[in-house]
Amino acid sequence: MQKAFQRIAIFGVGLIGGSFALALKKAGAVEQIVGVGRSQASLEKAQQLGIINEIALNAEQALRNCDLVLIAAPVAQTGAILKAIYPHLQAGTIVTDAGSTKADVVAAARASLGEKIAQFVPAHPIAGRELNGPEAALVDLYVGKKAVITRLPENTDADVARVAWAWQQCGAIIHHLEPAAHDGVFAAVSHLPHLLAYALVDDIARKPHADTLFQYAASGFRDFTRIAGSSPEMWRDISLANRAAMLQELDSYTARLSILRQHLVDANSDGIEGIYANAQRARHNWISAIEAAEKQQREGGD
Repeated sequence: MQKAFQRIAIFGVGLIGGSFALALKKAGAVEQIVGVGRSQASLEKAQQLGIINEIALNAEQALRNCDLVLIAAPVAQTGAILKAIYPHLQAGTIVTDAGSTKADVVAAARASLGEKIAQFVPAHPIAGRELNGPEAALVDLYVGKKAVITRLPENTDADVARVAWAWQQCGAIIHHLEPAAHDGVFAAVSHLPHLLAYALVDDIARKPHADTLFQYAASGFRDFTRIAGSSPEMWRDISLANRAAMLQELDSYTARLSILRQHLVDANSDGIEGIYANAQRARHNWISAIEAAEKQQREGGD
């Protein structure tokens, strides 16, 4: 039986960290939350919104008497944050993160935490929206969503269970992957789609008749490009951190585009329809699997 956290420190109180805080508070799983960040205005806003109870000026103040530390900042900041945490990290305090890449985060943790590496349990909640900042935080952001834990060999079962319990209190469903496997999966289904959405909107925006194009863009364009409204800084860091896997997926996608382009050149209707039909079947199967899993979860909850 897990007990509530007495004090949690969150580095980054925007959408991800703020939603984590709100959900834990609603669940009664934490007594006090302290926020740390680069923007004093964001921290003050988070306090006004009831996301955090206290603002910490530095890592030493933030880690005082903490049970859990969540790093919910852009992944490129992870190493610097962990270095700041290291001198003040007491035995019994667990550190976790919410980064969208894991191999680079684990490498940064090993370099920064040294002999305290066992206290770092890497994780990634698979949830988000295109808005940023404390105002974007939602109490139910993680309900029914996956939270992937990429445990290290040094982690104890108790610490992994504690991190899993925290995400479960937010409504998340726990999954486990190795860091490298995690990065390969999300390069294909998350990181590449963001790159493509950004590239398409950037291309449209640079055309001399961009105003006219955007004027006639409708729901299909809006749905496809929604994720291009996400934080450029965050996705720049993710793209660079996972660039090897992303390049592999981008090459695969480019090869598929080349085949489709040749079908267009040749006016090959069968070839075009074949690609479209295969994609349609795959998407229908994927959606059906999601709906079946959600139904099973609801029935299990009943």
